[in-house]
Amino acid sequence: MSKLRIENVVSGYGGMDVLHKLSLEVQEGKIVTLLGPNGSGKTTVLRTIFGILAPKEGKVFYKGEDITALPPEKVARLGMSYVPQEENIFAALTVQENLEMGAFTREDDIRPRMEEVFELFPDLTDRRKSRAGDLSGGMRQMLAIGRALMLNPEMLLLDEPSTGLAPFLVEQIFERIQTLNKQGVTVFLVEQNAQALRCADRAYILEGGEKRAEGTAQELMNDEEIGKHYLGR
Repeated sequence: MSKLRIENVVSGYGGMDVLHKLSLEVQEGKIVTLLGPNGSGKTTVLRTIFGILAPKEGKVFYKGEDITALPPEKVARLGMSYVPQEENIFAALTVQENLEMGAFTREDDIRPRMEEVFELFPDLTDRRKSRAGDLSGGMRQMLAIGRALMLNPEMLLLDEPSTGLAPFLVEQIFERIQTLNKQGVTVFLVEQNAQALRCADRAYILEGGEKRAEGTAQELMNDEEIGKHYLGR
């Protein structure tokens, strides 16, 4: 069953179109990766889905409902969380305060959920009173994802969580994403790092705002032409 679907989306900034009639789908309970080089339009896809950008053409559907250009706060209330690549934590606040901010729309007791986040990211547990701006890059990414999880989302949009991280930290991040998925969270993962294919069920390749390839993650990894042109092989 489709969790997220975009159809023939044209979107961009000002008078410049970045996405050109883009269509893709994320099945419920799956990890789907969108790979592409810098400037291919990956972040624009996420901003359009989450309502930060209004598409000029096309539609965005979530759980079968048309959410095209719905404001981000309303999209979040439908069960979707978005972790941008940059400015995804409050550096001046503590780790715990960041998680509390992530639960801004909840009116129930958030403490059990916070402890679940600390269980998922145990490296943060001993740093809960530390200033977020003092964390390492890897721990910042874990905090950013954890903050998004405080709303207990059904679907998570992730914008290049591996950027700037050492290889062993990249592996940790992708392992946590797989753990989340096994707990029932559908994941749409935007990446430059082809290693993301190893944790994905299905993948798309984006270039110049257009879909260049799609298939199971295994199919794309095994395709020599795709590997040569897009995966750095």
